[in-house]
Amino acid sequence: MVKLFNQPAPHLDAAAPAPGKASAGPSDSSICQWRDELPRLTGAAVTLRELEVADAPALCGALSSELVTRYLNPPPATVEGFAAFIERARRQRHAGQYACFAIVPHGSDMAVGLYQIRALEPAFGTAEWGFAMSPDFWGTGIFAEGAGLLINFAFEAMGVRRLEARAAMKNGRANGALKKVGAVMEGVLRRAFSRDGEYLDQALWTILRDEWTVARRQPAARVVFH
Repeated sequence: MVKLFNQPAPHLDAAAPAPGKASAGPSDSSICQWRDELPRLTGAAVTLRELEVADAPALCGALSSELVTRYLNPPPATVEGFAAFIERARRQRHAGQYACFAIVPHGSDMAVGLYQIRALEPAFGTAEWGFAMSPDFWGTGIFAEGAGLLINFAFEAMGVRRLEARAAMKNGRANGALKKVGAVMEGVLRRAFSRDGEYLDQALWTILRDEWTVARRQPAARVVFH
């Protein structure tokens, strides 16, 4: 996925009401709660939790492979760079613009990847998500479970009504993963992503809250605020 690294969230007033916001959205108190701290989202095989500076070495190792970075904005090249990215993510979360979760398989306390959500309009009415994970965990089912937990959280706790994702058309794995979790490809963004001097076409994928609520198969996450 793209726009994971070195892409600051838009400067939006997250407390402003979103036009046409559904009455089923979260309360003001729940919005404030995730802005203060991200919860732990626990599934059968994976937990999503807030990134910690201590995750920097593990993430640097997990996400440095060319298999991971080929279709991403370049990730930080050093442990120190990842630590700065994590600190920036926490500041943007506190501002209500962005949330970034570490992917932690059960039986381990090490982050093997991350999911992010950033606001595209006030109050997260429309948001964009992205992901990156160590190739060691591709094909294990962790991505699909973690994605379901994240999407549930976006719709139920953050008030998102439309969740977008963009993936390079050449990135067959990412496009297949998005389709598998129920995203719909709405179109192709021509020459929309620049990587290593080449402009690549991107697929635009969306998930709508009302459709997800009806069709989802993912069990609700166990949400724990510390």
